Amino acid sequence: MPTPTRTTWSQIVNDFWDLWNFPNCIGAIDGKHVKVQAPPNSGSKFFNYKHSFSVVVLVDANYKFTVVDIGLYGRNSDGGIFAH
Repeated sequence: MPTPTRTTWSQIVNDFWDLWNFPNCIGAIDGKHVKVQAPPNSGSKFFNYKHSFSVVVLVDANYKFTVVDIGLYGRNSDGGIFAH
């Protein structure tokens, strides 16, 4: 994925205002669980509260990936991911 530029961030700010009426917003945290097959020897790290295995992804105002970190497990909450 390309690194976001100043132009990219400006477009995201405009999208949040135009679509959702949120001024001066460059991102929103709302993790989406994507079901996966449990990796070998992972134990319960990817097991989530929905009783499935998943990874968490974060999206922008248009539900598109802007920045991706696949390093966190499905059992983590949105707040825990943000803190990390």
